[in-house]
Amino acid sequence: MIDLDETSPDAILAAAVEDARAAALDLAGAADVGDHLDVRREDDLVVTHTFACTRPGYRGWHWSVTLTRDAAGTGATLNEAVLLPGAEAIVAPSWVPYKERLQPGDLSPGDLLPVEDEDPRLVPTYFFGDDPLDADSKAQVRQVAKDLGLGRVRTLSPEGIDMAAQRWYEGDGGPDALIAKSAPDSCWSCGFLVRLAGPLADTFGVCANGNANDDGKAVTFNHGCGAHSEVKLARKQQPIPVPDHVFDTLTDDGFVAL
Repeated sequence: MIDLDETSPDAILAAAVEDARAAALDLAGAADVGDHLDVRREDDLVVTHTFACTRPGYRGWHWSVTLTRDAAGTGATLNEAVLLPGAEAIVAPSWVPYKERLQPGDLSPGDLLPVEDEDPRLVPTYFFGDDPLDADSKAQVRQVAKDLGLGRVRTLSPEGIDMAAQRWYEGDGGPDALIAKSAPDSCWSCGFLVRLAGPLADTFGVCANGNANDDGKAVTFNHGCGAHSEVKLARKQQPIPVPDHVFDTLTDDGFVAL
């Protein structure tokens, strides 16, 4: 059996609708506060009244006014009054960090996009050993590595290589691109393909055809386009030859005046 005292709101506070409305009006104004929607129990002597929000642009939102009272008193005291979204409210989308929102081409000259120290796409090119080193000692190690020609401090990790390969394969330079599906042949047999070295050499190259859409971009061997080096036009597709110009030798010397 349900004990109504544990589920029902306090009767005095539940009846204090006008007190709750007054608090909402102080917060918003008469034009933005609509009908009383409901009242719910928060605790023994704490209830929340909700009022419809009629403010333009806030469809589905409501004013939430929480009241409380002393156990020996009969007057309601304002605890909190806020504007909250309901189930059908129009709210801003969840925050997405700027690094996750960036798309290729978003960076402008002078923009900086720092890489985190623990970026899983990168691994150290060389290690400092097991002994802890201070900043000066690490700087000396970096200088020695530079003098030896080791160059970059970090290089692509296996995970970083896989991520790049997946992105390129599924992108405009992959086999599923619309231009590749209608191409006469694949990039692997094209004379304009520049082969790569390293772990991606078995799948990707770079297009070097200045007339192609993918010029200067990574393409898969099974990609393709209509600018393949060995593409030939059928006779009926070839342009009609333009006839030679007619050489006119007629001059006014050939006419006799009458």
